[in-house]
Amino acid sequence: MPHLAAVRYGKDNIRVYKVHRDEKAGVQTVTEMTVRVLLEGDIGTSYTEADNSVIVPTDTMKQTTYLMAKLHPVHPPELFASILASHFTQTYAHIHSAHVKVIQHRWTRMEIDGEHHPHSFLRDGSETRNAEVTSKEGHGITIRSAIVGLLVLKSTGSAFYGFVQDEYTKLEPVWDRILSTEVDCGWSWNVYGKLEDVQSAVSKFDVAWKAARDITLKIFANDSSASVQNTMYKMCDEILAVEPTVESVDYSLPNKHYFEIDMSWHKGLKNTGKDAEVYEPQSNPNGLIHCTVKRSAT
Repeated sequence: MPHLAAVRYGKDNIRVYKVHRDEKAGVQTVTEMTVRVLLEGDIGTSYTEADNSVIVPTDTMKQTTYLMAKLHPVHPPELFASILASHFTQTYAHIHSAHVKVIQHRWTRMEIDGEHHPHSFLRDGSETRNAEVTSKEGHGITIRSAIVGLLVLKSTGSAFYGFVQDEYTKLEPVWDRILSTEVDCGWSWNVYGKLEDVQSAVSKFDVAWKAARDITLKIFANDSSASVQNTMYKMCDEILAVEPTVESVDYSLPNKHYFEIDMSWHKGLKNTGKDAEVYEPQSNPNGLIHCTVKRSAT
């Protein structure tokens, strides 16, 4: 006999923009987010018996997101996602888990004539700052912070050799290559017992985000990379050392390949090896490397 094994539902792609106006300083600060809300609980009968009495409408989730953005801080995203997730589990007795994802889009204050403009901003890349929060009845609040879409490249300082070579291998070892990737880096915090615990820890979230971003960029730039695998492990290790309440760090790094173009067909023109200057950027297929590093149990 078939049975309902798992269910959740919600509202995705809720677009939210909030402006904070400091009238005294004459400065405005903006935050733009895309929010997803998914709920779990005693909602099975809505699937099996057409019982809509257990459904919190997805439009209610959207309107609640707007109201929470008006009534509470939206930065850092870890805090806002925790406020929103906790609202659903505290408001509706039959909802036992709320999953909220906040994607914070990048608006950077313009610099005009050497000074920060009080109310003008630019979108300087597709990088986002994300937070994924679950508020679960009896289990507290779990938070995963993330940097997504940070596109980086270095024109030297990367190698790849010593790998498995057999009858299926065409790839040649290389001791100097272009390394480029689009960083997806996440770090998961120790479980918070309740919303007040998240509020007490709020100052840590910005510090950890900046540290993770700075560590990612510094190691990427300075590491004489033997492989993406080894470089990303070093990043994880350093982030764990910075914030003791982070329990694990994960990376997903796709290779953005740049291939040398053989131009020897044209009058013997050299454009490979040490003479390579012009490359062909590739879209796919691409390598994809994952890594999760957890703190050792004490």
